[in-house]
Amino acid sequence: MKLPAPIALSEIAAFIGSTFQGDATFPVTGMNEIHMVTPGDLTFVDHPKYYSKALSSNATTIIINQKVECPEGKALLFHDDPFAAYVSLVNKFMPFVPSASAISPTAIIGEGTVIQPGAFVGNNVIIGRNCIIHSNVSIYDHTIIGDNVVIHANSVLGADAYYFQRKPEGYRKFESCGKVVIHDNVEIGALCSIDRGVSGDTVVGKGTKFDNHVQVGHDTQIGANCLIGAHTAIAGVTRIEDDVLIWAKVAINKDLVIGKGCVILATSAVDKSLPAGGTYFGIPAIEARKKWKELAILRKLPEIYANLK
Repeated sequence: MKLPAPIALSEIAAFIGSTFQGDATFPVTGMNEIHMVTPGDLTFVDHPKYYSKALSSNATTIIINQKVECPEGKALLFHDDPFAAYVSLVNKFMPFVPSASAISPTAIIGEGTVIQPGAFVGNNVIIGRNCIIHSNVSIYDHTIIGDNVVIHANSVLGADAYYFQRKPEGYRKFESCGKVVIHDNVEIGALCSIDRGVSGDTVVGKGTKFDNHVQVGHDTQIGANCLIGAHTAIAGVTRIEDDVLIWAKVAINKDLVIGKGCVILATSAVDKSLPAGGTYFGIPAIEARKKWKELAILRKLPEIYANLK
C-alpha cells in the first residue's frame, strides 16, 4: 500500500508509541509485507529468525522488537509488539468506512455498465465500461474492474485476506490494506471469492474466465487468458502465468508459480511450483503421463501380490 503522501519517521513513531533510529524527517511512502516491499516502504519483523531478511530487504523503514544496528540508508522503529504497531498503522491509513448506500457515491462506474438489483459497490470502487454486475455481487472498497467484465450472482470481490498470527491468547488478525484488480474482458462465475491483498494487490489478468465457486487468496497474481474450473481453491501469494488451464476441484498451495500454458487436470492438488507448458495430475500433482503410469501399476498390485503368494 502506498500512502497518500510521505509521512515523517517521527510522526510514525509518535503514533505507534515507539523510539526510533534515523533522521526524524526520514520519509515513509508506503507499507508492505516483507515479501512485497519496495524502497520507501515500512515493514515489521518480530522474530529473530527473520531479522536479517527484514533488515536487508528493500524496505527502508522497519519496525523491530530488538535494538540492532541500523543499516545505512534506512530507519528503525523500536517497539515491543511490531505486529500490533503495524496493524494500528493499517487501520489509520486504510480504515474501514461504512457505506450508507448499495452503490457508494464515491464509486466511479463506466458508460454502459449494468448493475443488477441487490448488488453492493463499495467506497472508491472503479468499474469500467460495458460491464455486467449480476444480483447480490459484493464489491468491496477500492476494488478496480476493467472494461467488458461480467461478474455473476453472489460473488465477492475484495474480502479481507485470511491471514492471522497465532498467540497463546488466541489469533490476531493481520488487517488487509490491499486491493483486488480485475483487468478487461474477465468473466467471473457465480459464488466466487477473490480476497484482496494484505498490503499489495490480488490481480486477475485480461481475458481470464472463472467457473463457479472459485476461491482466490490474497496477493495472488493470475495472468491473461486463463481458464479456471469450478471449486478450484488458490492459496495466497501464488503466481499463475498466462494461458493456464485449471480443471475443476484443483487445490493450489501458497507461494507457488504455475508456469505459462500449464494444464492442471481435475481433482489435483499442487504443492510445488510447476514448469511452463506441462500437463499435471494427481495428489500431489506431477506430470500427467507419469501419474497415469503409476496408477496403472497400482491396479496390478493385487495380481502381483496373488502371484507372490
